[in-house]
Amino acid sequence: MLVNREYIRKFLTNNDTKPVSYRWTHGATDEHLGDGLLIYSIIQFIRAKVCVCLGSGGGFIPRIMTQARVDLYDTGIFEGDRDYNWGDIGVTFVVDAANEIGGNVDWLKEDSFFRKTFHPRIINETTEKAYKNFFVKEDIKIDYLHIDAGHTYKDVKRDFNQYSKLLSKNGIISIHDTDKNYEDNYIVSKDLKDYHKFTEGPSKFIEEISNEWQRFDFFNEGILDTKPSSTGLTILRHA
Repeated sequence: MLVNREYIRKFLTNNDTKPVSYRWTHGATDEHLGDGLLIYSIIQFIRAKVCVCLGSGGGFIPRIMTQARVDLYDTGIFEGDRDYNWGDIGVTFVVDAANEIGGNVDWLKEDSFFRKTFHPRIINETTEKAYKNFFVKEDIKIDYLHIDAGHTYKDVKRDFNQYSKLLSKNGIISIHDTDKNYEDNYIVSKDLKDYHKFTEGPSKFIEEISNEWQRFDFFNEGILDTKPSSTGLTILRHA
């Protein structure tokens, strides 16, 4: 096979034997990366070094970001120091306030499986403060940006408007939870008193994207209704 199913099952879709939180929103299973495969492939193709993930409950996407960068080195595309975040293969930043708004974070402790295995650089702050007081101040240019933090229309629009200014020349942006049709079919159990419609903000925002951006929607809801599907991934690049 093209992919190592055992490695995927142990390190990417599971924390050893425990399923990665929220992997289901990406349509991922034990041996299938779901829409994470798209993100892995894009990072590989554009040779992205600086990857930023805004919001991540289980660390699913940022671990794929790091894996893609490491694999670029191991296959001879990147050269130099292989250090995960301080060498020549780039860095994965995870920005999350871990304030339980929109979901719980289970990797904040330094000895968590995700942090011990993939060594991301953690910005434990709101995306707005991280933008102004870290990324702008350090003049960081982003090759791949994944937006999955606050899910209100206001949150998504702010994150896009701010962080898109930091995109490198060939940079790519992905926005998660953009398939409204997924949520229209999704059944919420009655015990979830504080449930918020997670696709409402992202799906509304992408409809307003200007023609300065090329937009690619990857939706697979309903194609195989007996298998998990993605909540939607929209890819954007400058036209």
